[in-house]
Amino acid sequence: MTRLLLSLLSGLGLLALLPAADAQAVDLPVRKAGLWEMKMVRTGSSVPDMTMQHCTDATTDKQMSTTFSPGKETCAKQDVQKTATGYVSDSVCAVAGITVTSHAEITGDFNSAYTVKSTAHSERSGGPARDSTTTIEAKWLGACKADQKPGDIVMPGGMKMNILELDKLKAMVPQLPQK
Repeated sequence: MTRLLLSLLSGLGLLALLPAADAQAVDLPVRKAGLWEMKMVRTGSSVPDMTMQHCTDATTDKQMSTTFSPGKETCAKQDVQKTATGYVSDSVCAVAGITVTSHAEITGDFNSAYTVKSTAHSERSGGPARDSTTTIEAKWLGACKADQKPGDIVMPGGMKMNILELDKLKAMVPQLPQK
């Protein structure tokens, strides 16, 4: 279960790029409110592919961007730029002795679908370097289901959590940075 949560958080880290960017960088669009299906496929990693559903609204997306975006104390570089086809993000971050250099290309309209293609190079002091790629394909399914509220995420196997209840999530994965 810890591996599944770490995979979720990794995906959410990429998703945190979507709603808002650093104040000095480009402001990214907010996703359309409602239920989004997100398929995350990773290569070069032992983390399994997964599909999850996320009920969101503008407030939730903005909160995710501040909660899951690494800060300047963690990242030596965080750059988001607008391109002709979408956005490009480049970052260099260090957490728990691991330095990750990543590049993400974000395309789509954020109303019906978007794609995040990310490559990462991880280096651990005294350990082997690792390269990985992650692709998140997201599509808007419509309104959230009657029993859902913004922030609800349904993960593989039916596990449901609300991303706004971050304290519970941090308790499940103690190595998460405390903000």
